[in-house]
Amino acid sequence: MPSFDIVSEVDKQEIRNVTDQVNKEVSTRFDFKGSDARVEQEDYKLTIYADDAFKTGQILDILMSKATKRGVDVRCMDKGETEKISGNKVKQSITIRVGVEADLAKKIVRTVKDSKLKVQTSIQGNTVRISGAKRDILQDAIALIKKSITEFPLQFQNFRD
Repeated sequence: MPSFDIVSEVDKQEIRNVTDQVNKEVSTRFDFKGSDARVEQEDYKLTIYADDAFKTGQILDILMSKATKRGVDVRCMDKGETEKISGNKVKQSITIRVGVEADLAKKIVRTVKDSKLKVQTSIQGNTVRISGAKRDILQDAIALIKKSITEFPLQFQNFRD
């Protein structure tokens, strides 16, 4: 029975490369001269350190542009609140969401069921598996999901006949 999986993955090495590029650009820019502005990565969590909220916003813009250039979808990044730390320094955390969360998985299943396509859907942890009788029906399901789910980046993997 043909099937495919819907997943959401981000390459951790690309996140590392983006972080390194941002830190390199921040260290060479004139408007960050003498400041302790930087981005640190811890697994799928990035933390921006800067002197004030304005500089945090500038670093965030640099981060988003570098991520886009490296092929990392910025829709998977959850920006946290800007927090004050010692003195006038601030930090902001960014969480990179990996995997299809339960609410999104239920929305995908509901969308597919409402479309009356002859496929079966099942939620398996961080993935959603869709299987059907024919390959054409599965391709219709992929087109439907691409059209209806735009707020989060999804990849379609493991397509089997």
